[in-house]
Amino acid sequence: MDVIALIGRILFTAIFLGSAVGHLTATDAMARYAQAKKLPQPRLAVQVSGVYILVASVMLILGIWPDLAALALVPFLLMTAFIFHDFWTATDPGARQQEQTQFLKDVSLAGGALALFAMYAADPHPGLNLVGPLF
Repeated sequence: MDVIALIGRILFTAIFLGSAVGHLTATDAMARYAQAKKLPQPRLAVQVSGVYILVASVMLILGIWPDLAALALVPFLLMTAFIFHDFWTATDPGARQQEQTQFLKDVSLAGGALALFAMYAADPHPGLNLVGPLF
């Protein structure tokens, strides 16, 4: 089961690793989108959030306080869902559907991150981790 948990962590974080690379390599494009959503300091926000999700993902994959790493992804996901994928404000039906899909994806991933947090926080001896749970 330890190997399966590790594979699950790797698969779960794949979307965050890809997003972190985008945040850090396409900062200007992402900052323009963040600015359109009225985010203050959009370029800095994109860079900081890219590093944030990269660090949380690497911690989760390596099993460095995996409970904390999973929990750290939750606020990022909820803020992304409610700030960037506010489908209820879209007037175009196609854009509304796309934003709703992205909103539900982020909320679902937040649920998965909470489940990982609970699993690692509850298990005092999780396998294949460099450092056990913090909580």
